[in-house]
Amino acid sequence: MAQYAGADKWYAVLFAVLIGIPLYSNTAGIVPLIGALTEKGLAMGTALAFMMAVTALSLPEFMILKRVMKIRLILIFAGIVGAGIVFTGYLFNWIL
Repeated sequence: MAQYAGADKWYAVLFAVLIGIPLYSNTAGIVPLIGALTEKGLAMGTALAFMMAVTALSLPEFMILKRVMKIRLILIFAGIVGAGIVFTGYLFNWIL
């Protein structure tokens, strides 16, 4: 992932979010992976976006939410949270 989503790539944050969606983990479980990726050269904003996508936009979470929410509402939730994650990732990459 560090090779394809390096600090010099403009699409790194989007790529990290898309890679993080099918994964499922809690925040404490993803922190060691984030540490290893940042040591390999992944930008901090990209790593943060990946971590947030894994914990907030995971596919298993959507399957659980499907039991209590309609598809349209799940898509709205995913769109708003995804846009916030992408914005935060680019903001942190710009600042740091």
